Amino acid sequence: MKERLSKIRQSSFPVGMFCLLWFLLRTGTKPSRAVYPCQRAAVANIYLWLTTSLLPFLFAIPRRSAKTDFRGKKLTVITMMLVVIVASSVVVWKIQEGERRPSKQVPTKAQPSSIFVLNGTTGYDDGFSELINLMGEHDLPFYKSDTKKMNQGPDGLIARDDVVIIKVNSQWDERGGTNTDLLKAIIEATINHPDGFIGEIVVADNGQAQYGSFGGGGSLDWENSNAEDHSQSAQKVVDMFSGSYRVSTYLWDEITLKSVGEYSEGDMEDGYIVNQTADPVTGIKVSYPKFKTKFGTYISFKMGVWNPETRSYDDERLKVINVPVLKTHSIYGVTACVKHYMGVVSDKLTGHNAHRSVDTGGMGTEMVETRMPTLNILDAIWINANPKRGPRTSYSEATRANAIMASTDPVALDYWAAKHVLMQVAQTLGFKDLSPVDPDNNASGSFGEWLRLSMQEIEKAGYQATTDEDQMNVYVVNLPSKS
Repeated sequence: MKERLSKIRQSSFPVGMFCLLWFLLRTGTKPSRAVYPCQRAAVANIYLWLTTSLLPFLFAIPRRSAKTDFRGKKLTVITMMLVVIVASSVVVWKIQEGERRPSKQVPTKAQPSSIFVLNGTTGYDDGFSELINLMGEHDLPFYKSDTKKMNQGPDGLIARDDVVIIKVNSQWDERGGTNTDLLKAIIEATINHPDGFIGEIVVADNGQAQYGSFGGGGSLDWENSNAEDHSQSAQKVVDMFSGSYRVSTYLWDEITLKSVGEYSEGDMEDGYIVNQTADPVTGIKVSYPKFKTKFGTYISFKMGVWNPETRSYDDERLKVINVPVLKTHSIYGVTACVKHYMGVVSDKLTGHNAHRSVDTGGMGTEMVETRMPTLNILDAIWINANPKRGPRTSYSEATRANAIMASTDPVALDYWAAKHVLMQVAQTLGFKDLSPVDPDNNASGSFGEWLRLSMQEIEKAGYQATTDEDQMNVYVVNLPSKS
């Protein structure tokens, strides 16, 4: 018997035990890590361990234990083994269940990142429609549909019944916030779905209830907004559609100090889910909002749309359109698509941890641990190109660039826009030191460094992200002058 047990121990038993312990420690409270390649390899070893080592080890224990009613040390050993088997099986089953959820299967890196650029738009023209056409011409249809046409098809982005969060910048007034003419165009395009839109749109952001134009955080109803008509706030735009469509706003500042549990845990209150364990690489404590819309829809930013009747999440229906403003940042150099996810976290509940983590790639972690944007639309109609200023941008500080850009890769879009728009405008304005906004500057603490650290987090999770221009396909259309 001793010889038999010795052979078992010398085989895959230690390897399997190590894999299980490593998997549990590495994955921790962040199940999304389970799809990383190293985790998948560990799961394969756990399978092998269960079937070839742990079960034979259990059956190798002498049967005479039954004569003593499984008392003493042998009963303890059997009980521990059973517990490990059950725990291991649950882990493996959870991974299989996660892999079966379509939206949680991360895409593979198969081709260069596509960037779509439209020059000459003012936001209150047909610019966004032209941007959609440009995307459609190059195999990225805006509309998800069974009917295949230039701007629609099975591989489209937005379905007729989706719940769409349009994540804007609400922390600053004047030119510091997302252009509301562009916001209006995005809403119009979404509700004009060729199959008939029956879903819901929520315009949202977290101004963190701090800083901002007046020190109190964000607002979706600024008196002075970024639009041709300065009085046109995000709330006024939404009010234009609310009578006929399910379109609303939600300022997450209102819940940024309230820590709650998930709907699946029985907590139906609006608030923030906060992971108290910091990410081992970037140090961020991932957090995200969970809230009920004006129309009674329950949304978890990470898990999806909650159905109270079936007590289940619909992950596929929740889409995020990320719409930041291209501008400089006095601390982090540039704020665009990646940095814009600071409006998803609760900086206050994490003790200012989230904002500090931008420097270490934390926004990349935030994206992959919660919900990657379905599409990034970068507002460069009015930009702040002063390397010593930003993110606050007054009317007088802004420069009209008349461009909007889109990509499913937030890193590539940030890199290209900083290099070919922000730096070019800054140079034209006479600024000499462009290192703070140069994406090729990899010095410690620079925009180029933290953008690449964010990219590593995104790539690690299997998503497409690049700062290599040879891996970018850039499509540019220049609208004819209206003069």
